[in-house]
Amino acid sequence: MPPRRVLILGATSAIAQAVARRYAQGGARLALVARNRQYLDVVAADLRIRGASALWTEVADFLELERHAALVDRAQQALGGLDIALVAHGVLPLQAEALADSRIAGLCWQTNFVSAASLLEAVGQRMEEAGRGTLGVLSSVAGDRGRAENYVYGASKAALNAYAGGLGQRLAKKGVRVVTVKPGPVATPMTAGRMRRPGLLSDVDEVARRIHRGLEAGWPVVYAPAYWRLVMTILKLLPTRIFERLRG
Repeated sequence: MPPRRVLILGATSAIAQAVARRYAQGGARLALVARNRQYLDVVAADLRIRGASALWTEVADFLELERHAALVDRAQQALGGLDIALVAHGVLPLQAEALADSRIAGLCWQTNFVSAASLLEAVGQRMEEAGRGTLGVLSSVAGDRGRAENYVYGASKAALNAYAGGLGQRLAKKGVRVVTVKPGPVATPMTAGRMRRPGLLSDVDEVARRIHRGLEAGWPVVYAPAYWRLVMTILKLLPTRIFERLRG
């Protein structure tokens, strides 16, 4: 098979980097987009060493929705097409801060849902025109059921889950697969020092391995690690009266 042509939006996040490393080891052609040029260059250099056959990078502010279409067009042209795309950017605000300041909550929803949905549409349209491709989006188990400790963040991911599910149904008829990735808590800089139960944190490389597998197989939903599917199924089935008694 020719090298995979992979676009990663939010390429400097820890999970995105770990996924990119797996593709680089297979000789993929990579297009990487992130906000910080210096950090992005470091990530790109690492992926070259690991085996990426080609690299294209660009700095972008994903909140500038009007630039998404042109950004995806440039990436597609640089790679000569798109086989895989992963929308992986996001923010994780502290619940207390988001409740105290509506601007923090608004930025969370704008970043995690609005900008992500806009990027999904931009990439999805290009894949639809090509009649092929797999489009992944990094969501969270937090979107499966709102919980007291993180429902501002969870709401943004719940909206993203619904959007990706609908987009996947539409694009399936066109030969395009949409993969919603739902990790549990992962040991990354985003979660450092913020978990009440650090023992629940998963290894980022293990999570990336499952995401890579899910993207390659085109699974509609990927829980990472896999046991979160059972955990969240049980949590979603709990009657409200019982759920409300649970801690956080």
